[in-house]
Amino acid sequence: MYNNLQELTQHIVFKYFAEISAIPRDSGNEQAISDFLVRFAQERNLEVIQDEALNVIIKKVATVGYESAPTVIIQGHMDMVCEKNEGTVHDFDKDPLQLRIIGDMLYATDTTLGADNGIAVAYALALLDSTDIPHPALEVVITTEEETTMNGAIAVDASHFTGKIFINLDSEEDGKLLVSSAGGVHVTQVLPIEWANASQQQVAYRLQIKGLKGGHSGISIDKGRGNSTKLLGRLLHDLATEIPYNIQHISGGLKSNAIPREAQAVLFISPCDINKVNEKVMQWEQIFKNELQLADPGVSISVEQKDSHSTAVFSAETKHKAITALLLIPHGVQAMSTGIEGLVESSTNLGVVTTTDTTIHFENEIRSSIKSAKANMVTQAKSLADMLGCEVLIDADYPEWPYNPDSQVKKLFEETYREKYGKDIDVIAVHAGIECGVFIEKIPGLDAVSLGPDMFHVHTPDEHVSIPSTINNWEYFIYTLKRMKVD
Repeated sequence: MYNNLQELTQHIVFKYFAEISAIPRDSGNEQAISDFLVRFAQERNLEVIQDEALNVIIKKVATVGYESAPTVIIQGHMDMVCEKNEGTVHDFDKDPLQLRIIGDMLYATDTTLGADNGIAVAYALALLDSTDIPHPALEVVITTEEETTMNGAIAVDASHFTGKIFINLDSEEDGKLLVSSAGGVHVTQVLPIEWANASQQQVAYRLQIKGLKGGHSGISIDKGRGNSTKLLGRLLHDLATEIPYNIQHISGGLKSNAIPREAQAVLFISPCDINKVNEKVMQWEQIFKNELQLADPGVSISVEQKDSHSTAVFSAETKHKAITALLLIPHGVQAMSTGIEGLVESSTNLGVVTTTDTTIHFENEIRSSIKSAKANMVTQAKSLADMLGCEVLIDADYPEWPYNPDSQVKKLFEETYREKYGKDIDVIAVHAGIECGVFIEKIPGLDAVSLGPDMFHVHTPDEHVSIPSTINNWEYFIYTLKRMKVD
């Protein structure tokens, strides 16, 4: 048990995790962390490549006795999802994370921790810095923008690599070996706004839904948690059936790959109707609490008067289309795997809704382990967009990682786990985007696995990682590298 951060950072992995936690690394803001990795390599006279996408590749020669072993590619990503609790004063562009220990878990303070995927970076740096860990030749690649577009991995030049063994360190369950993952695509439906003016009798109110757990839009999609944007759509639709009101603004969520925890709308309502609105809000709060009593019992709804310097509101047609989009854009599990029990095959997440001066954006993260199923969900999104008069933007399309039953690196990790712990490791697939699929497309014959320690509530301010699991997984990882010696 570690009593404080000073003790914890005596361990080489947490030493480096603490160092990178002091560096801003939101997706798209990776210059500082990328430069840090380059300096790290240069200070140790290691070969290093930094490309235009800010990916960093660091190479280290084999230790004595491992010169004949196959080269190993080790991969993780340097960016993190940056979310914080409402009211938390933290600037992700410049402020270091405030790490804290609770029991045997490591947290940040009211923000995401970035263990996804800072633990991979810490493992890689600890290995590259070591002088006493036996290993084959290493090609370490730390990518950018994994959490948003995977553009970093997509931009990597495969000619930099000679290895055919690929170890990804972006898994989140100790004692499990990941061997397959879903592909994904980011789809945005853009609705043009026609503006009108609220009546002089109407007053601005903020309607807000909050208190939801959120979570990773792949890993947590089957947990039955509430999506604040979808709940907002239901409430707005019901209000419109009985109470005249106008909408000036709708928004919800921060990241397309996170289930949105909060959503709000600015409404113009006649003061004579506000009691009816409050009654409806109370009714719907109880409805949502009942529906989500096990998965998301903290859901709450509030309505309060606010100042507004503008009386511009959506036209009646835009209002109808916006509410329809919130209702009909799908969210949640679309299909379960028929081959792997309990595995989500296909899903979609309405993760972000934003209002600009001219448009409303509805951002969706679509995932599937079957390419044709993913394409069909995109087609459905386009069809709905056509009905509503939306423009469709498609980006961050990344491939699935198909299961390889003949994987030799999978077999090796299974053997070393059995040797070290006296039991079998669980071999799993995951409904989330892992960069293995991108690299497998780039490098013919690549043989890949993914592993990592126990992490909880990633992509939320309650994210935490198990300290003993992180150390255990590190020891398993380097034990397997040691077994790669060719006699």
